[in-house]
Amino acid sequence: MKTTLCLITTLLLASLTAQASTIEMKVHGMVCGFCAQGIEKSLRKNPATAEVIVNLENKLVAVSTHEGKDIPDEELRKLITSAGYDVKEIARTQRTMSEIKGEILQAKE
Repeated sequence: MKTTLCLITTLLLASLTAQASTIEMKVHGMVCGFCAQGIEKSLRKNPATAEVIVNLENKLVAVSTHEGKDIPDEELRKLITSAGYDVKEIARTQRTMSEIKGEILQAKE
């Protein structure tokens, strides 16, 4: 019984991780539209990337990945730090890109 419960828990956690298709990062050092464009262009080169949002005001870089795909944290950190920016935090979330865009628009009002 204990083994079955452990297996079910493991499978449930694995499925939740697989569904996490949005990666949100706090990135410091971005000061202009050129910074945002450079980061977006670099992230779009990755075949796992579906969509990218870069918001200077919130120091936010959000990446959605294609279903079943992922970009390792080390790769994201390397890409952004090699471009001269500082990654403070990387989080995998269940938020959609539409939700993130909505929050950004609300903050501007």
